[in-house]
Amino acid sequence: MNILVIGGGGREHTLCWKLKQSKHCKKLFAAPGNAGTSECATNLPIGVSDFKKIKEAVIYYQIDLVVVGPEEPLVLGIHDFFINDVTLSRVGVIGPQKKAATLEGSKAFAKAFMNRHNIPTADYAEFTSENITEGEAFLEKSKPPYVLKADGLAAGKGVLILDDLMQAKKELRQMLLQKKFGKASRKVVIEEFLKGIELSCFVLTDGENYLTLPMAKDYKRIGEGDTGLNTGGMGAVSPVPFLDNSFEQKICNQIIKPTIEGLKKDKIPYKGFIFIGLIKVGDDPKVIEYNVRLGDPETEVVIPRIKNDLGELFQAVQEGTLDKIQLEIESQVAATVMAVSKGYPEAYEKGKAIKGLSKGEMIFHAGTKIIDGQVQTSGGRVLAVTSMAEEHKIALLNSYTTLSKLSFEGINYRKDIGFDL
Repeated sequence: MNILVIGGGGREHTLCWKLKQSKHCKKLFAAPGNAGTSECATNLPIGVSDFKKIKEAVIYYQIDLVVVGPEEPLVLGIHDFFINDVTLSRVGVIGPQKKAATLEGSKAFAKAFMNRHNIPTADYAEFTSENITEGEAFLEKSKPPYVLKADGLAAGKGVLILDDLMQAKKELRQMLLQKKFGKASRKVVIEEFLKGIELSCFVLTDGENYLTLPMAKDYKRIGEGDTGLNTGGMGAVSPVPFLDNSFEQKICNQIIKPTIEGLKKDKIPYKGFIFIGLIKVGDDPKVIEYNVRLGDPETEVVIPRIKNDLGELFQAVQEGTLDKIQLEIESQVAATVMAVSKGYPEAYEKGKAIKGLSKGEMIFHAGTKIIDGQVQTSGGRVLAVTSMAEEHKIALLNSYTTLSKLSFEGINYRKDIGFDL
């Protein structure tokens, strides 16, 4: 197969790295890719939601399979675009159609789906500018902390957790009336705060059958001890030490199976990855959110632990034969630590030269470009350094050792990933 991976972050570099090893992969392309993907794929300077140019590339390079990394093109309906185009309908797409992608594109849609199929989640209510006073009354009856979520995609920034009632009311008004998060906050979901420890569950489905991939735990806060602003993720580990057989069975029976069955009952076709953001409350799992693609930086620890040929898994998704696949998981622990630009997740500088990169390590590029033959920073999250070992501590130590050899102006990374394990 000629395969095109859409996206340019650490998730996409990891997918390209794994697909390059597949016996089913003939030629590999990334759009737009980054400095890392250029080592294992041909980069194409195409935006992730430029469907017209993606179509041209698919035809020109005789692409057989498209793997969609980020959420935006899925929510905009790239899979439907392929299905409805005579010249593209033969091409396989890993990633759900537009209606299914609404599980990530609308938090209200996802909540209604969970309620309809008895999938455990936080209690909630949804509000628009037309019933904002009801929203304020709902906050008054709620207990702090108050959780406000923009309904639509907000680049990971649309969730506010606030302790002060007046501040929560103010933010609700800013979201609904002043479009704090643009179109994403035309509707706001207010939900109950859940206290517990979080983990990420990944499922690959062909619409009928599914495989549960290794679970992971990521670290979202910029500061050590899980303090400071939320980011796209500062590191991740897999497997999750507190995930015993009993808890895993609960996740399977109470969440994964009802999710797959719910999609079938609602007649929502789904071919691709489902990310389920979970929280362990007491001894029970609850869903925080759905994503309709792999998470980042969890991909950088989940994919390296899969022994199977990824091209073969994707073929099975297209053919509806995932039930014939026996998933093989590496027993070793994987740990990744993210190096970010100075100032991230707020304003940060780009174009800083990166030194110390070597071929021997698993270094996945999240925000890099090659300028005049030199690898430079081009994003807030720059590099994800992954290591594998028999124990979390050793894997993390190995990642930190590799990180100590890397440098760019303003480099920053958390020194305590895995601190709570």
